[in-house]
Amino acid sequence: MDEMVKAALAKWPNVPDCYGWLGLDSRGQWFMRDDRAQACGSFAGLGANEASKGSLLRHDKLIDFIGRNYEADTHGRWFFQNGPQRVYVELEQAPWVWRVDDAGTVQSHTGRAAVIQAVFVDEAGHVLLDTDLGLGLVHTQDVGRVAELIERGQWPEPTELASATLPSRFGFVLSPAEAKQAT
Repeated sequence: MDEMVKAALAKWPNVPDCYGWLGLDSRGQWFMRDDRAQACGSFAGLGANEASKGSLLRHDKLIDFIGRNYEADTHGRWFFQNGPQRVYVELEQAPWVWRVDDAGTVQSHTGRAAVIQAVFVDEAGHVLLDTDLGLGLVHTQDVGRVAELIERGQWPEPTELASATLPSRFGFVLSPAEAKQAT
């Protein structure tokens, strides 16, 4: 976490949390979800559509700032610590999106290196990796590369898993906004 973020937390400890305004899609892209986007439906799952995603963030420095300050709380809700305010993230599929190079090096959508522990495939054919950072989806452009690594024996054979079981099995919340409304 950035030092200026830690300082802001110390200076203003009681800023309310923010829900529903930031989303992470299955390609590792961040979306700003204003009132209109949120009114169009969920970010993922039933009710999700292009209008409900919001606006794609394109500002490199903002994207890097979000990535450096992206973490999970003890309840498995992922957030971006924006100064003193915690902005909970709506996840399309998983908290991480992995990029994989030809050597099998894994890096997250935020630029963090990860070490794989297991490979999974869901019923839709999505490839997921459990790593030392947690579970994430392999970027669609890298699925072929993962298949090659498995075929060469460099990575373990994938295990089949139902996508509906992923959040509970791996301890993450797809929609902190919906979870908050349910309590």
